[in-house]
Amino acid sequence: MSRIGKKPITLPAGVEVTLDNNHVVVKGPKGQLEGTFNNELTFTLDGNDLVIERPSESKFHRAIHGTTRALINNMVVGVSDGFKKQLRMVGVGYRAMLQGNKLVLNAGYSNPVEMAIPDGITVEVPKNTDITVSGIDKQQVGEFAANVRKVRPPEPYLGKGIRYIDEYVRRKEGKTAK
Repeated sequence: MSRIGKKPITLPAGVEVTLDNNHVVVKGPKGQLEGTFNNELTFTLDGNDLVIERPSESKFHRAIHGTTRALINNMVVGVSDGFKKQLRMVGVGYRAMLQGNKLVLNAGYSNPVEMAIPDGITVEVPKNTDITVSGIDKQQVGEFAANVRKVRPPEPYLGKGIRYIDEYVRRKEGKTAK
């Protein structure tokens, strides 16, 4: 029994949902997102709540029910509040800067790493070691932040690398620990 799928999605003020069979369009103050979902599920707009119902109790329908509800809820939250990931660069000489539509990372390599910023994503560098990735699409924000982190993941001996602000890196002792 999907407990997530049964929960109705409450639409905040300023968010408008348009239903066309299995195609959902969500408009809000920050922008517009749309998605096409499984056509076996039924979507009903009940006042200020969006309810998703499944046709049967089969394993597939239960799984897709909760997933669809979570994806639509992320769309609603994205167009009303937006999503944000914060990263920090730890290491001597590690720094980030914006050059036009590119994020340039000096992460200990011989040449700087340039990353093109996709449409719909805004990147800010408040300090030269902090990076803030924000946007309305949760999947796109998380994927770009993960790609930035992948340039130099944090290593366990010195703790150097690019990490999320709230990430804890478990430290190991070196070989002189004996």
